[in-house]
Amino acid sequence: MNPKQVKVGSKITELVKKEVVLTVALLLAVGSALVVPPDEKYLEYIDFRTLAVLLCLMAVMEGLQRLGVFQRVAGLLLAKVNSCRSVLLVLVLLCFFFSMLITNDVALITFVPFTFVVLGMLGEEAVKLYTVPVVVLQTVAANLGSMLTPIGNPQNLYLYGRAEMGLGSFIWLMLPYTLASLILVTIWCCLLKGPKESRELVLNGEKQKLSYKFYIYLILFAICLLTVAHILPYGIMLALVVVIVLLTDARTLLRVDYGLLFTFIGFFIFIGNMGRIPAFSEFVQKIIEGNEVYTAIIASQFISNVPAALLLSGFTGDYRALIVGTNLGGLGTLIASMASLISYKYIAGEKNISKGKYFLYFTVVNICFLVLLVLLYKVLE
Repeated sequence: MNPKQVKVGSKITELVKKEVVLTVALLLAVGSALVVPPDEKYLEYIDFRTLAVLLCLMAVMEGLQRLGVFQRVAGLLLAKVNSCRSVLLVLVLLCFFFSMLITNDVALITFVPFTFVVLGMLGEEAVKLYTVPVVVLQTVAANLGSMLTPIGNPQNLYLYGRAEMGLGSFIWLMLPYTLASLILVTIWCCLLKGPKESRELVLNGEKQKLSYKFYIYLILFAICLLTVAHILPYGIMLALVVVIVLLTDARTLLRVDYGLLFTFIGFFIFIGNMGRIPAFSEFVQKIIEGNEVYTAIIASQFISNVPAALLLSGFTGDYRALIVGTNLGGLGTLIASMASLISYKYIAGEKNISKGKYFLYFTVVNICFLVLLVLLYKVLE
C-alpha cells in the first residue's frame, strides 16, 4: 500500500470516528437499498420540511454564536451575582433555559468553554471542586431544558412535524417534565459544597455595540419560528434564510453541521425501506405497540435519542409517546444524547480533569434524573 493510500485510509478512519452516527445511518440506507432497490417512492421517505427547518435553525444559531451573543448575555447575568453558589447555579441554568431556543448542542458548545473561564476566575480550589459536577449538570440541564420546545433538539423538531400538533400542545405535553427537571437541577446545584476560599468574580470587557448582523439573525430566527408554527411555508423560509445569510455572512453556512442533515436522510431511507418489508414492519410494530415510551428510552441508550426517534417513528403513530420517550431517553448513557458527547470532548481536552471521575459522576446523575422522571411519567400516565 503506497503512502497516498495510507493517507486516504487514515482520513476515512478519522472521519468515521468523528461521525459514527452518520456512518451507521448511511450504511443502513445502503444496506436497505440492496433489499428494496431505489425507485420513485424514495423521495416520499424524506421529510424535506424537517430538513429545511433544521438547516435554517442551525445557520441562525451558528451566526449568533459567532457574534458572541450568548456569551455576552451570560456575562451580564453573572455580573449580577456575588456568591460562588449563585455563579454555579447561573452557569447551569444558562444551559437549561438557552437550550429551549438555541438547541442543547449549541448551548453546550457555548457555555461549557465559558464555564472553564469563569471557574478559573474563582480560583484553583473552585476549578478542582466544581469542573466535573458543573459540566455534568450543564449537560443534563441542556438535555432536559431542550425538551420543552419543538426547536430545542432535532428529534423534537422531527416528531413535532410528524405529530402535526400545535405549539401549545407540545409545550403542555412536556411542561411537567421540564418543571420537575428545573427543580431537580436547582436542588442538586444547591447541594454542591462551597470552597473554603473564593475570589470575587470580575468579568472584564468593554461594552461593544451590537453588529447589524445580530438584528438580521433575530429576524431570520423569527422567520424560522413562523415556519415551525406552520404559519410560513418552509420553502419561503429556506429561500430567505439561505439568500440573506449568503449575502451578509456567507462563512456561517460553511460551519453548519451538514453531517446531521445527512444522518436524517440516511435514517429516512432506511426506515422507508424497512416499512416496505411486511414481515419486518409487523414484527417491530408488535414490539413497540403500547410500549412506545419505554422502547424509546431503552433504544436511546444504545443508539442515542435522535436515531431512536427517526427509527421508531416509522413503526408507530403514537408520536406523543415518542416525544416523551426520546426526551427522557436523552438521560442515561453517555451516548443517549449526542449532545452529551460535546461536553465529554471538552472535559477530555483538559489535562487536570479525570475522565473516569467525570464518567462516574455523569452516570450517577443521569440515572438519578432518569429514574425520577420515569416515576413522574408513571404518575402522569
